[in-house]
Amino acid sequence: MADRLLDLLPLKGAIITGDALYANRSLCQKIVSRGGDYVMVVKGNQPQLHQDLQLLYRHLPAGEVLDHASSHDKHGGRVEMRQIWSSTALEGYLDWPQARQVGLIHRRVEHKGVPREQWVFIVTSLPPTRANAKRILEINRRHWRIENSLHWVRDVVMGEDACRVRSGSAPQVLAATRNTVIGLLHRAGAKSIASAQRRLAWNPQLALKLIGALPD
Repeated sequence: MADRLLDLLPLKGAIITGDALYANRSLCQKIVSRGGDYVMVVKGNQPQLHQDLQLLYRHLPAGEVLDHASSHDKHGGRVEMRQIWSSTALEGYLDWPQARQVGLIHRRVEHKGVPREQWVFIVTSLPPTRANAKRILEINRRHWRIENSLHWVRDVVMGEDACRVRSGSAPQVLAATRNTVIGLLHRAGAKSIASAQRRLAWNPQLALKLIGALPD
């Protein structure tokens, strides 16, 4: 589905981000061949790439200097700290399309006194001249901010977790429909998806206008 979606999008000059599910050669190759760049999380589903990154950060080459950046966010009772160490040491060595930099990200979140930690690797086609460690960390933070907010709305507000549809392509179709609805409501200026849904439920004509089925 992601591969077909990319075919519909203008990629030149764009930076495409993805979690480990989308870290695959064909997808990254398509992005760079059409003038875009990628920043992908790397986990065990790409065992060779993951192993190469583990080896680098466990045994840094003599004289290798990592670019480092950090961020600190506080919102209510939630404190989030992120750090990244990026490197160009594997450029030209990795068996990965146009890989220019790799990185190790440490994320620590403390919510109501309960801490959680996560370590992840990333690979990107962006060279240091276009994205230093600080910029890569910012791109990664924005990705997860969007991802988390979207999933929360789908799971909690739209009841995706409670949906019993499991067979065939129906779950993907419903997920795409939910994403479309969220996008339309945001584009219409909705501040709260839940209240916007209630308003449209009470006034179906507004919903029809939103999708262009009725004139404004």
